[in-house]
This record gives sequence, C-alpha cells and structure tokens, in this order.
Amino acid sequence: MIVTPNRLAAAAGLCATAAGTLFIGIQIGHPHLDATSVQTTEVVVRDGLKVLMAVLALVGISGMYLSQVRRNGVLGLVGYLILAAGYLLMMSTTLIATVVLPEVAATDPGYVDGVLDVTTGRTGTADIGAMVAVNQVQGIAYLAGGLLFGIALFRARVLARLAAALLAVSGVVTLVLSLMPDAFYRLLAFPNGIAMIGLGLSLWLGQRRTTAAEAEAAPATVAAGR
Repeated sequence: MIVTPNRLAAAAGLCATAAGTLFIGIQIGHPHLDATSVQTTEVVVRDGLKVLMAVLALVGISGMYLSQVRRNGVLGLVGYLILAAGYLLMMSTTLIATVVLPEVAATDPGYVDGVLDVTTGRTGTADIGAMVAVNQVQGIAYLAGGLLFGIALFRARVLARLAAALLAVSGVVTLVLSLMPDAFYRLLAFPNGIAMIGLGLSLWLGQRRTTAAEAEAAPATVAAGR
C-alpha cells in the first residue's frame, strides 16, 4: 500500500472515531474513584484506555487540522494548539493516575484522595502541590481549545458541521455538567466523544472519496499525456 496524505488523513479520522468511542465507553459503569478503587485492576485498565484515548484524539485532531490547513486559518491553528495541549496534559495526568497513584495509595491514601478530588471536581482539602495548577490548565485548554477548534472547523465547511458545532459547545456543556451533582460527572465525556466520532467519520469518508476520485482521474491524465 502506498502511503499518501489522503490515506494518512483517513487514518487520523479513524483514530478520532476510536478516541470518541473510547472516551464514552470508559465512563459507562465507572466505579467511584478513591484511594482504594485506584488500586483495582478495573480502574487501572480504564485509566490505561484513557491514555490511549488521549493519544488517538491527538492524532485525530492533527489530521483534521492538517487536512484543511488553509481553510482553518489562524483561529484553527490557535484552537488546534490549545486543544492538543489539553489532550497532552490529559494523557500525562492519566498516565500518572495509571502507574503512580496505585503505588502511592498504599502509603499515602490522603494524597491520592486529594488528587482524585481535584481531578473529578470534588471539594478536597489535601495539599497536592502543583497538581492543582496542572489540572486547571488542562481543563482550560480542553474547554477553550475545543471551542476555538470547533468554530474553525465549522467555518471551514469541510467536515460535518453539526459535529464541529457540537465540539465547540461541548466545552460549555462540560462546564455546566461539572457544576451539577456527582451523578452527572461521567456524562462530561459524552458531548466531546460524540463530536469526535462525527468529525472522525466525516474526515475518513471525505478522504476516501478524494482518494477514489484521484484514482479514477489518474488513467485519464496518463492517456492525455500520451
């Protein structure tokens, strides 16, 4: 198989779709997080999948941006960079939750509970140092990046506009849900996850159509050259 920009973009679309699906799936039946549950195999596996989700999402949004650089403009570049930073921070903090917190929980459960309180929007009193600032920056980048990048994709009129609009408003929806009772916390991933699935499928289908059109046009071009 010949590697082409169109095929790379189509692969990025599939990555975005997988990321959105994982983001939603991880939340279904998610156990309550505390110093005890983070040591269980189930939570470790879920956190590991969330790390994979962040990596796939980063590949997906990179493909969305690079496949239509000119149409995205400056707004698209700024939105992409901020959203990418959000996913990079999410990947890093979740990796810490996967490999570090289970070990620390055995000796310092108070610290672990403090980190989990901050990352899940609960009120905590433990001193967790710089993790508070990291979590705040991650949240701002995730929400602001999604808003700006979603608007840029909507204006570009290349990918599914409904999915782009959902990506833009998902930050506002997430902020509202974060202010509601704990029962709603796991719903935070759904708007962004659905948007990523829609945008990923749109990118994949669009690139497949482009590849097919170029393949059909190639024999005609060769014949004309003769």
